Amino acid sequence: MTRVKGSGRMVMITPLALLMQREIKDISPKASLREAAQLMRDQRIGSLLVGKGEEKVGFLSETDLVRKGIAEGLDPDKTPVESVMSTPIITIDIDETAREANDMMAGKGIRHLAVTDREKIVGIISVRDLVICFKNRL
Repeated sequence: MTRVKGSGRMVMITPLALLMQREIKDISPKASLREAAQLMRDQRIGSLLVGKGEEKVGFLSETDLVRKGIAEGLDPDKTPVESVMSTPIITIDIDETAREANDMMAGKGIRHLAVTDREKIVGIISVRDLVICFKNRL
């Protein structure tokens, strides 16, 4: 955490490296929506990167599952993740701050960002992570 003086008050700047989840969960684009939902439930997470290894092709959130899958009447056992995932993957650099991540999420109407370091995805930051940060004034 860095403290910076600005306009007569102390401003807290929290780097994303301190907040992000480094354990990245992913799923195959061909996996079913049910498999994705079960993985999210079991891991207690709200999103998955879509792809395997270094090759990521999309992002799947609980919102995608509900709005693009279930609400549209798609069969969760037969519908592949790739049919409802969000693309492109929206990223933020690891050197950015919690405030910048918050502003980006608010501006794009999303709840998760992939965090990159030298263009490689190294973590995920969620609205939940930011709420904890701002609540605790990290």
